[in-house]
Amino acid sequence: MTRPLLHHTAPSGWINDPQLTWHGGRYHLFFQHVPGRTTWEPGCHWGHATSTDLLTWTPAQVALAPGDGDDGCWSGSVAGGVIFYTSVVADALDRGRVRRAVPTDDSWTTWRKQDVVVEPPPEATHFRDPFVRREGDTWRMIVGCATAGGPAVWSYRSTDLESWTPEGIVASRPVTDTEGVWTGAGWECPALLEVDGRTVLLVSAWEPEALHHLAYAVCAPDGAALHPGPWRRLSHGTSLYAGTGFTDAQGRPGVVAWLRDVAGPGWTGATSLPAMVSLDGDRLVLTPPVSTTDGRVVDGPVIEEYGTDGWYAQVDQVGQET
Repeated sequence: MTRPLLHHTAPSGWINDPQLTWHGGRYHLFFQHVPGRTTWEPGCHWGHATSTDLLTWTPAQVALAPGDGDDGCWSGSVAGGVIFYTSVVADALDRGRVRRAVPTDDSWTTWRKQDVVVEPPPEATHFRDPFVRREGDTWRMIVGCATAGGPAVWSYRSTDLESWTPEGIVASRPVTDTEGVWTGAGWECPALLEVDGRTVLLVSAWEPEALHHLAYAVCAPDGAALHPGPWRRLSHGTSLYAGTGFTDAQGRPGVVAWLRDVAGPGWTGATSLPAMVSLDGDRLVLTPPVSTTDGRVVDGPVIEEYGTDGWYAQVDQVGQET
């Protein structure tokens, strides 16, 4: 059995949904983690690993664990040095709350949970995965959801990362709309990327009991509303899901995602190679990562193949013995 050489995996246990950010001279990779199990369960933790080159990862201690009002600490994002995560309770897993956590020191080794800052709106049957980014002199949070009519994104605005004002639904799509690509009954892990001066909305297509693929649309924002254009599929294959955006040490936009169906003895799940992104018209172009230490480009056989019309995920035999 092999373990990927260039893709992050946990030493043991289950992982999914990554989040990536640059802080203190290192990349910090956070991810959903179930210690001691090779299958998913609701009691997810936030695992943590660090890197200087996006290729080699050093395990760190768990950042968040269930408890203190959480039956699970589900996906979210990091912005302004604050973790925003989906706090779930066992009897209402689909309607998560957005909660804050802050680091106890500059190394981001340990974190302290704080208040719930956003409750799910009543019309949302599925609500989770906050993505927060700076927009001008304010912060915007988008959260993925499902409604009776189909998938949508809720938006909230803040000046201090503590108090959040709802802006309502800023993007949606009928569940029956399949033009371009079908995007599910709900959206998970929404992310906004600024690519070549344009706003791109990335979502994971979800329906109850089924995870599908990544989809994206170039938007024409007007005030809070995003106005997504034609939808396209980002990934071709069954592995890639839960993609999100990040900014590298040079300020360039990138995408990272969860690789499903990758496993070995005592561990399950891997993180894709982070990819830098650009636009060719309305199509995303993804390129392999460049090491921040020596400028080398990764080439040769790896788990993903990159193309101008998507991100092709395929597990191969490159790896090391486990």
